[in-house]
Amino acid sequence: LADLMMVAARDVEGLIVRLAQKARAVGIHLVLATQRPSVDVITGLIKANVPARIAFTVASQIDSRTILDQTGAEKLLGQGDMLMLTPSMSKPKRIQGAWVMDEEVIKITDHLRMQSAPQYNDEIVSQPVQLNGKGGVVMDFATDTSGDQTYQEALRIVIDSGKASASLLQRRLGIGYAKAARYIDTMEDQGIVGGASGNSKPRDVLIRSMDELNGSDEV
Repeated sequence: LADLMMVAARDVEGLIVRLAQKARAVGIHLVLATQRPSVDVITGLIKANVPARIAFTVASQIDSRTILDQTGAEKLLGQGDMLMLTPSMSKPKRIQGAWVMDEEVIKITDHLRMQSAPQYNDEIVSQPVQLNGKGGVVMDFATDTSGDQTYQEALRIVIDSGKASASLLQRRLGIGYAKAARYIDTMEDQGIVGGASGNSKPRDVLIRSMDELNGSDEV
């Protein structure tokens, strides 16, 4: 989580919160883990939407408070010693994590696979995948954006503003965060805006006018 927050804190935080808000309704179990329990990684907004927490041994009382909102984790002994806090608990409960060998994990996952065949959404799986230039991949849901009038308006907004951010497009276009963030990612892939700076600042716009954009055949 820490690496993701360093690269694009605002985008990651928004997506985690949105997923956490929907996850419980559809049975998704979301587990977030970090070795750096600082307030810029575990933000207040993330904590508010992920109420169940586990803390292993930490270095200081401050780290313990960041995770559990109280001290105690700094006194743990290690080797699976942990404090667990859920919404139904008035105070953390001390528990011991069991050592599980790789062979046991494989047996469990094999058993789970035997219960039923996986069910995939063919519409999603059939989408082409492309590298995003950052060591990962992106699903190419809409490579051709020339017919998307909202996207064209988003281009005009970021070019006129000289800066690009998902929040700007949300305000100006009245669209949701996911769609605004997807537009920003598409602009980056097309060389219209620069990459994320890692400090939640708006991105630089590399195109000076719509004429320059249309003449480059990028869109």
